[in-house]
Amino acid sequence: MISFIIPAHNEARLLGRTLNSLNQAAANLREPFEIIVVDDASTDATAEIAERHGAKVTQVELRQISAVRNAGARRATGDILIFVDADTKVPAATLRAAMLALKRGHVGGGALVEFDEPSVWWAILLIRCWNMIARIGRLAAGCFVFVRRPVFDAVGGFDQAYFAGEEIVFSEAVKRHGSFAILGSRVLTSNRKTVSHSLFETARTVLILSFGGLKRWQTREGLDLWYKRRDPDLPT
Repeated sequence: MISFIIPAHNEARLLGRTLNSLNQAAANLREPFEIIVVDDASTDATAEIAERHGAKVTQVELRQISAVRNAGARRATGDILIFVDADTKVPAATLRAAMLALKRGHVGGGALVEFDEPSVWWAILLIRCWNMIARIGRLAAGCFVFVRRPVFDAVGGFDQAYFAGEEIVFSEAVKRHGSFAILGSRVLTSNRKTVSHSLFETARTVLILSFGGLKRWQTREGLDLWYKRRDPDLPT
C-alpha cells in the first residue's frame, strides 16, 4: 500500500489539482493507495475539496509543518509513505521513478523541483541552485519526499523541533539507514511564495536559514515564507 500524505492549511485553490495529479499518477501504478489530507486549522473549503477527490481527511490544529506531516503518517496504513505539498503536482513518470528506486533498494528519496508556471528570474535561479544542492547533498525538497515506513519509524518521523528545514534534517536521518535517491525526474510546484514575497525578503530568509544555525530553524519567527500567507485569494 502507498500512502500519500498532504499537509494543508487553507489550500482550497490549489489542492484539487494536486489531488488530480496524484490520483492519475497512482492509478497508472496499479497498486493500492490512499491519499490523506491533513487539514491544519483551515478556514476555507480545504476539507471539502479533499473529500470530493476521494482523500481521507485528518483534522489538526498544529501550524507546524513537521508535526502536520507526522500526524498524517500516524493515520497512514501504507508501507510506503510519500509526502506531497498541497501546491505540488506529481507527474506519473516521477511517481514511477520513485517506486523503481525503492524496488532497487533505496530506502527513501526525493525529486528535482521546477515551477509549474513562469516565474521571476531570481526565483528560477534559486530553484536551480536548490536542485544542484539536492543532487550533491542527496537532500529531498519538502514538496516531495518518499520513504519506506520502517525507516520513517526508525528515525522518529520528521523532527518536530523544526518549523522549517525539517525535510533536510529528515533526509540526513534517513541516509543513516540506507541509500537515499534524488530522482532525475521532477515535480511541479507553485511559484506563489516568490510571487507574494520580494527578492529581498526571500534572500533574507535563505541567508538566515543557511547561516543562522539550526536554532534559527526551530522558531516560527522570520519564517513568513511558510507561515504568513499573502495570496489575496486565500485566508491567512
